[in-house]
Amino acid sequence: MAAWEMVLAGIFAVLVTMWFLPGIRESMKRDKEQADQPKDWRGLILPLIFVILFVMLLISIV
Repeated sequence: MAAWEMVLAGIFAVLVTMWFLPGIRESMKRDKEQADQPKDWRGLILPLIFVILFVMLLISIV
């Protein structure tokens, strides 16, 4: 990669980061506000278990 391409890619990366920064800040603020609410671990664990069981079934079939 030529030097000018690397500089252009760096400038593009900085611009994209600056473009997403307000959304990241807002998301972090919302996360702090929701930190006191209970987490729904069952909504994560049950689908994960089903995926693991399905993969084990597929492996056992082969």
